[in-house]
Amino acid sequence: MSIPDYMQCAEDHQTVLVVVQPVGIVPEDQFFKIYKRIASVSQVSIRDSQRLLYIRYRHHYLPENNEWGDFQTHRKVVGLVSITTCDSAKDWPQTSERFHGQKEVYSSTLYDSRLMVFGLQGEIAEQQRTDVAFYPSFEESPDVERRVEDFVESIFIVLESKRLDRATDKSGDKTPLLCVPFEKKDFVGLDTDSRHYKKRCQGRMRKHVGDLCLQAGMLQDALVHYHMAVELLRGVNDFLWLGAALEGLCSASVIFHYPGGTGKLAGRKPSVSQAADTGKRHRPGAQEVLIDPGALTANGISADTSTEIGRAKNCLSPEDIIEKYKEAISYYGKYKNAGVIELEACVKAVRVLAIQKRAREASEFLQNAVYINLGQLSEEEKIQRYSILSELYELIGFHRKSAFFKRVAAMQCVAPTIPEPGWRACYKLLLETLPGYSLSLDPKDFSKGPHRGWAAVQVRLLHELVYASRRMGNPALSVRHLSFLLQTMLDFLSDQEKKEVTQSLENYTSKCPGGMEVITLPDGMKLPPVPFTKLPIVRSVKLLNLPITLRPHKVKGLLGQNMSTASPFIYSPIIMHNRSDERCKKIDFQWVQGDVCEVQLMVYNPMPYELRVENMGLLTSGVEFESLPAALSLPAESGLYPVTLVGVPRTAGNITINGYHTSVFGVTSECLLETLPTVKTSGCLVEVIPSLPRLQLSTSLPRSTHTVQSMSKEELCSSVSVQLFNGEKQQMTITLENIGSEEIQTLELTSKIVSTKEKVFGEFLSWDLEDALSHLPLKPGQAVTLTVGIKVKLDFSGQESLLQDLNEDGISVTGLPISSPLRQVLKARSESKSVSSESGKTEYSHVKTLEAVLNFKYSGGVGKVEGYYKELSLGVHVDVEPSVFFTRVSTLPATSTRQCHLLLDIFNPTEHELTVSAKNNQELVLHASECQRMAIQVDKFDFESLPQPDHETVHFSNPKQLEEERLHAQGGQINSKLGICCAYSAVLLNQIHPSLERDGEASVEGVLNQLVLEHLQLAPLQWDVLVNGKPCDCDIIADCNVGVAVTLEVKLTNRSKNPVGPLALTVMPYQDFQNGVQNYDLEDAVTFIGSNTFNIDTVKPRESSVCEGALLFLYTGDFYLNIKFQDDSAGRALPLAWFTLPSVHLRALEAPLQAGA
Repeated sequence: MSIPDYMQCAEDHQTVLVVVQPVGIVPEDQFFKIYKRIASVSQVSIRDSQRLLYIRYRHHYLPENNEWGDFQTHRKVVGLVSITTCDSAKDWPQTSERFHGQKEVYSSTLYDSRLMVFGLQGEIAEQQRTDVAFYPSFEESPDVERRVEDFVESIFIVLESKRLDRATDKSGDKTPLLCVPFEKKDFVGLDTDSRHYKKRCQGRMRKHVGDLCLQAGMLQDALVHYHMAVELLRGVNDFLWLGAALEGLCSASVIFHYPGGTGKLAGRKPSVSQAADTGKRHRPGAQEVLIDPGALTANGISADTSTEIGRAKNCLSPEDIIEKYKEAISYYGKYKNAGVIELEACVKAVRVLAIQKRAREASEFLQNAVYINLGQLSEEEKIQRYSILSELYELIGFHRKSAFFKRVAAMQCVAPTIPEPGWRACYKLLLETLPGYSLSLDPKDFSKGPHRGWAAVQVRLLHELVYASRRMGNPALSVRHLSFLLQTMLDFLSDQEKKEVTQSLENYTSKCPGGMEVITLPDGMKLPPVPFTKLPIVRSVKLLNLPITLRPHKVKGLLGQNMSTASPFIYSPIIMHNRSDERCKKIDFQWVQGDVCEVQLMVYNPMPYELRVENMGLLTSGVEFESLPAALSLPAESGLYPVTLVGVPRTAGNITINGYHTSVFGVTSECLLETLPTVKTSGCLVEVIPSLPRLQLSTSLPRSTHTVQSMSKEELCSSVSVQLFNGEKQQMTITLENIGSEEIQTLELTSKIVSTKEKVFGEFLSWDLEDALSHLPLKPGQAVTLTVGIKVKLDFSGQESLLQDLNEDGISVTGLPISSPLRQVLKARSESKSVSSESGKTEYSHVKTLEAVLNFKYSGGVGKVEGYYKELSLGVHVDVEPSVFFTRVSTLPATSTRQCHLLLDIFNPTEHELTVSAKNNQELVLHASECQRMAIQVDKFDFESLPQPDHETVHFSNPKQLEEERLHAQGGQINSKLGICCAYSAVLLNQIHPSLERDGEASVEGVLNQLVLEHLQLAPLQWDVLVNGKPCDCDIIADCNVGVAVTLEVKLTNRSKNPVGPLALTVMPYQDFQNGVQNYDLEDAVTFIGSNTFNIDTVKPRESSVCEGALLFLYTGDFYLNIKFQDDSAGRALPLAWFTLPSVHLRALEAPLQAGA
């Protein structure tokens, strides 16, 4: 016997063997349908008995194995069921002949046989025969199971008779010697009369009778016979049969202790027909096997022996069963030709130990089975052997050992000696080894906790799966396994191995690209997709806010409409959250439909060479999103590397960033963030608001690289720069173009000066928005222009560090604040040294900077309806050079009390010729570094008429700020009256280019001190002197006649806030000889008509008072009137400047002669 039956178990010893085979040509599928129906009759309850007969069916059984039937009766074929098809009566003789030929093969051991004929009808089919059953077709065969049961009962009758014959044979005839096939030649010539020989014969027969009793359902008798056989055979050292007796004893004990079975036949149940015929059959599952009283008497066993006592005495304990198995196997090991018996005994013992949960001892039996030499085995037999060893190791819980033998079986399927290697079988077996090596083909299992299993073995196994799938002709499967290897085993691969694996993967994907679809194998197993989450490794995902110029802003009145009220509590000390909550957390900014949005990933390349990632984009849900894939190349072991992925949301709503997709080495991957617990993110949910228009801005001025103070470059869409002289004005044209898809329906413009350290006079930026608003709504692609005026008027005063510079240059700076360029520049100019533009910039450090931001607010489309708008900011950077310096400012009184002379010492600090002009004045030409004086006669100013701050402003402002605002207003009023203009001519190559001429306004606001302002201010008390009803001021000479009374009126207007008076004025006439001598003794020349003293009552604020008198000139000449206040006047408490009266110049002439006099 060369082929072992690896499926055997201990309870098979109580079965009878029935072979079911086809005769002639029988369709395979029909044969196995009938075979399954026959095999379903696995146990039959014998009529008129409580015994069960168990049947073991085989559809293929080697005749040489049948020769071992005397050694172990369950190996003997005792029944034959033949299945054939016969369509006509003429074929019946041939079919019958074949059936008889088939019986001849097993004729030496057969108890009974049956032939089932399908398809034959007619006279022959109507014959009643016990050994032949006729059926019209395979479908019309209702009583197959019943006929099989009758067939089994006939086998039992023969079996029982043989048992009784063997057990009751007490004749004097010699007991025959039972032999195994290889022993027959060894017993030739032995002395058959020796006592040793007789004991051998008796021992073997006892063992044989024990087998028959076990098959016949007489467990107790079998135990007794096995014990007797063991004693007899041990005495004659018949080790082979002693092992068989011990194995039989173990099998009977296993049947008793484990009625459920130890192998695949465990838990036998009666067939359907048995269940229906319960009246004549034993209950299913009944495990009591009683001894037939007649048989006991016939066998010489005491009839009054208790069944339970007998069992307890003859049955082995679970521990003894294993010991006896070991002993039996050791005896089998002494015989080379008993290798199959030894191997099968090891398998049976392992199955028993598996039930006893004694895995270590079971592994010893299996280890012994591995080294049993069965001679030359075919490749198929080797595969079967290793597969069974694998299953047995799996049965006892040795998973890795099981996987090892399963893998050996897989490799045996494609051994070089096989003409047609079975790569599919190899691949199937390799898949079955995965659990034993702690390997799963689901990449999700590798993201949980530390790595399990031996990585080196797992890598080897995955390589074998790749190769097997390739040899199967399934490149998609090879790509999937190779991708899995690279993804899960990357940390355990050397640099060279990484390179080789990726090269192989690229070769495979060039023919069959890898994707994210689930691959279903023929056996139904599904291979999940393998996303490359480690190529590259993503450490963090951050959703980026839109650029400041594209960010949406909510109208302030609508901010609270969409605020969520998830919790009524402002703060809770118990914060229940997890990583998934963080990923689903809504981000506090918005994206805009139709605008490009960005997500930043921090990635890392773990490969030792450059990694090319193609088609990398975002995976989203919630709104329609157009992902714009990117391609990147990461250097070897790059460290954290920022990658920005972009896309455009096409609809409004809440969008969730679920992950990203890549294409690496030809494999497309979709990596979900929820499967990457190590990725850091501050939230992946963001609101997409409806679309808004998009504005593009361009200007007529050159762009600037300057960054506006306190603002970043991102906050400005653009920045312009211009260089102006102080007081110069320039126009800037701004073009606004709608480059979006929505109409611009609203547009607002505001400005803000950001350089707060400089004092700015006047309006820096000015514009008129009406024309631009008239073009709204602005459709996509349309543009509108806007003119913005830039006018710089800065205060260059108060730079005390320059006082000495100008003094040393010979310029008078006494007493007043001034402004000047650096002394080095002055000296260079005074020495007529050429100064280049670059060196001038370096030395010239008194250029001031003025910065402002123009902010455009615009909206339109659906976003406007939702209350959103966008902002666009333009930075304006102006470098301001000083134009003229007023190095000295003073005043001189004019002839009129309402005028004065303003004296300005003007210095030209520039490198250009400069022309200065004021209202009603001649032009003054200043060369570079030249200083000249200009006198301007101005009317005094009524500062009280300037608008006053309201009560609230006064309450919340500090006094210093109020004073600065007051001075600023006064200076602005003075500046507007003066109207000092400057014109610059740039000198290039000693030629004046009219096209380069520039002009502007010079401001005196910053250089007017308090004293000058007082001189320029109208006194709160305004005095008017009228001679003969005409005002007398501003060098006006009032003519009068000698001897004619001259009326004199003095009018007082109170512009102060308090009442004034009463006051007393004295009029004193005098003559001025223009040599410093004044004559007040004019009693004979001038006389007053009435008193020369005028009394003025109290004058309330904003009211006037007039007093009148008269003079009479007695002589001709020029006279002056000096109007003084009396020393005891109450008005002396007021400032003297309030009582400055106009000078009165009178000229007395001869009275003209009357006509006809």
